[in-house]
Amino acid sequence: MSVDVAHIRPARPKDAPALASAYEDAWRGAYQGIIPHLSLERMLARRNLRWWQQSLHKRAPLLVLDFRGEAAGYVTFGRCRMSRTPYQGEIFELYLHPTYQGLGLGTKLFDGARLRLGEMRIKGLLVWALADNEAACGFYLRLGGKPIAEGAESFGDTTLRKIAFAWA
Repeated sequence: MSVDVAHIRPARPKDAPALASAYEDAWRGAYQGIIPHLSLERMLARRNLRWWQQSLHKRAPLLVLDFRGEAAGYVTFGRCRMSRTPYQGEIFELYLHPTYQGLGLGTKLFDGARLRLGEMRIKGLLVWALADNEAACGFYLRLGGKPIAEGAESFGDTTLRKIAFAWA
């Protein structure tokens, strides 16, 4: 008999503290040294505990990775924001607390979002990652994502290159 200590489920309001912590720690780990310090700090300050509490009451598509009863990461998804593309779905954010990275749990989150998009009859998937975020780009490449487009994201006076990865 196996016991699944990590599973994907919809977010609940009581997840707000764990998600606020996962978000901050994941963003610091992923973007410190890439996004300018002041811009990063401002983004983190906006996504505080109160923001998460309010956001979880809106019922937007948000799945969490539940690890032994605690929300260790999350994924948000929906219809693709990019016009004129054959990819109907998009993962907007996928973040996992650094403690849980490198264990295949991010793949569980990714697969959970793909499954839900499929249930919504949304075909194809796109996700953007900053080009300098080598861990994220490597993750999406390992999952079979194909780089299909490039863009730019501005953070204060700094503009960073981003890459769109896609799955049919």
